[in-house]
Amino acid sequence: MIRLHNVSKWFGEHQVLADCSATVSRGEVVVICGPSGSGKSTLIKSVNGLEPVQRGEIVVNGLTVAANGTQRMTNLTKLRAQVGMVFQHFELFPHLSVRDNLMLAQRKVLRRGRDEAAEKARALLQRVGLRAHEDRYPAQLSGGQQQRVAIARALSMDPVAMLFDEPTSALDPEMVNEVLDVMTELASDGMTMLCVTHEMGFAKRVANRIVFMDGGAIVEDDTKEHFFDRPRSARAREFLSRILH
Repeated sequence: MIRLHNVSKWFGEHQVLADCSATVSRGEVVVICGPSGSGKSTLIKSVNGLEPVQRGEIVVNGLTVAANGTQRMTNLTKLRAQVGMVFQHFELFPHLSVRDNLMLAQRKVLRRGRDEAAEKARALLQRVGLRAHEDRYPAQLSGGQQQRVAIARALSMDPVAMLFDEPTSALDPEMVNEVLDVMTELASDGMTMLCVTHEMGFAKRVANRIVFMDGGAIVEDDTKEHFFDRPRSARAREFLSRILH
């Protein structure tokens, strides 16, 4: 579903991604973790073309996002209609109701009629436990509720895969679980997911594989059992000893 091959990126003279290669199979949940500044968010944003790369190849569901340092801009609209992304900050339109936030892209990109888009929006809000809040505005919701709306909005496009860039990092601790519960349900339903997160409990419970990054490079790419029980690198062992305690 997602393939990255020797992906590299620089900001000026600073290399933020160094020959990163990884794959995500259909229905697989892969968690990317690592210390701050390790390149995690840059890597996941490159998957749907939000961060252009200077070297390497990225292919998502048969669409070439980047090849040999050239961004394939003609495919990005089609790509982003197939790959949902949820950010640290909710990126909801503050002037639109919750329902209208879910309807906008359906109508503009998928060309759905108003009634069809509204029906889809209500069904997804029911799925994330917010059906009663469809007429509210983002500012009237808690952070956890806004993030669940953001997930529902991404799902309204019928994506074949979902990308999550630290979706709980901006939330108060008591709101984290309500978002992770929605993500866990998505995983159990077979959604292909690539997640940047420090929530190691979620990773242990849901992930098929763990990608550990440091210094812009992928240091380990292994099953969650091997990563948590027998990490190969000293850097991963150090990271786990700090974050798990």
